[in-house]
Amino acid sequence: MKKLLEDYKNGKIPLEDVLNYLRSLPYQNIGHTKIDTHRHLRKEFPETIFCMGKTPEQIITILKKMAEHGHNLLATKATPQIYHAVKPHFPTATYHQEARMISIIQEPITTKKQGTILIITAGTSDIPIAEEAALTAHLMGNTVETEYDVGIAGIHRLLDIRTKLQKATVIIVVAGMEGALPSIVGGLTSKPVIAVPTSIGYGASFQGIAPLLTMLNSCAEGIVVVNIDNGFGAGYFASLINK
Repeated sequence: MKKLLEDYKNGKIPLEDVLNYLRSLPYQNIGHTKIDTHRHLRKEFPETIFCMGKTPEQIITILKKMAEHGHNLLATKATPQIYHAVKPHFPTATYHQEARMISIIQEPITTKKQGTILIITAGTSDIPIAEEAALTAHLMGNTVETEYDVGIAGIHRLLDIRTKLQKATVIIVVAGMEGALPSIVGGLTSKPVIAVPTSIGYGASFQGIAPLLTMLNSCAEGIVVVNIDNGFGAGYFASLINK
């Protein structure tokens, strides 16, 4: 907005262009979707497309409208089929297979925040959700480090990275099964911990409900919990803390 007004003041763009831009605020109605074009101004990060439940045609239409504003685009919970439908329309689109995300980079990604976000997982099966958090935090201008497969079944693996736990600004802990890892991490460090339950598990894990309840019932201080498989939410919140 500031650049827009400065360009108009300096005679670089005509008044009509300014008015056309302002008409799309605070959202742009394209029928099936109302795109929140104002979100980048409010939150410093544009609206992200949640792909589940949307058709490829809807996603492509949304991306095209959002791309007009020149910001980096991110689509979460995307399948390879959605990516293959998007790619012909956006040659620079990248599919991050483990994270199940599509990114379209239109402006340089710069590290704007000084601290480090450390993301750890209990097991290898939890990596996709951790990668979703990592990519989100990276696109928001954070330095991100990862340590995977350090669950409580071999606690010595976690103790080997205690230095990283202490140096990080904020820690994201991703775990399925019984979900005990965030409590242990929370007890080892004074840093804020974001716990992410995953749907990894079987039987009484109940597709992530068991680790969710374990995390919510943690007696360790300084832990907050996001929804099951919500790597994006964890990465976003970690970025706010790091800011």
